[in-house]
Amino acid sequence: MKKLTIIKIGGKVIDDKVALKQFLHDFSTVEGLKILVHGGGKIASDIGERLGIEPQLIEGRRITDEATLELVTMVYGGLVNKKIVAQLQAHGENTIGLTGADANVLSAKKRPVKTIDYGFAGDITKEDVDTNRLIQFLEGGLTPVFCALTHDGKGGLLNTNGDTIASILAAALTEEYKVCLVYCFEQKGVLSDFENRIVLDEIDHSSYQQLQRNGTITEGMIPKLDNAFDALKSGIEQVIVGHFSEVKKLTLGKGIGTKIQL
Repeated sequence: MKKLTIIKIGGKVIDDKVALKQFLHDFSTVEGLKILVHGGGKIASDIGERLGIEPQLIEGRRITDEATLELVTMVYGGLVNKKIVAQLQAHGENTIGLTGADANVLSAKKRPVKTIDYGFAGDITKEDVDTNRLIQFLEGGLTPVFCALTHDGKGGLLNTNGDTIASILAAALTEEYKVCLVYCFEQKGVLSDFENRIVLDEIDHSSYQQLQRNGTITEGMIPKLDNAFDALKSGIEQVIVGHFSEVKKLTLGKGIGTKIQL
């Protein structure tokens, strides 16, 4: 069974041209089949503020009203995605930039309103992934680059958490490949002490819950780790959280990072 590496890049790396350029160079050196999933960083929020669209976040998840949906479509699906694709092409990585709507690779359902109305936010399961189409891309020599957008099958786009997309893609493709899922951002892993930057070598679900209760793990790290544990339950080989500069080492099981365990 072939190995497939799925890498999610997010956080401040997207905002930093130098850091992003270095990451994309390193990503291009990762051997074998791979998929890149990216967020939008602060770019969407910064452009939104100039347009008078204030960002609304609850527990690290964006509230997506109609104006915000237009904003993230322009930024995630256009500006950020195409810049990443162009830079990877310069490194000889033949990439194809995708939203979930492209080739119908990833559909979603609008999140139902419970206690919070997230607006045009999409929820996805591994059954929503067209694995056959993705396999065609991968085996045809293309590296898919996903932004954080899906579609509802009725003509509408949906904002969907990039960490979730990476997790669901990993779960859907685990029957065809030995999947390694790597979450890369500006920290060296999951921190047990944020002030002193103490990195956990590994974390299981019990210790994760404890770190949530005592306030060590908050906001954007919560959906990232929730998705990491969901991915492991689906049977993928390994999930690692680490620094973007260590991406190649992390895919080889080396370097500094946090291994996620059930």
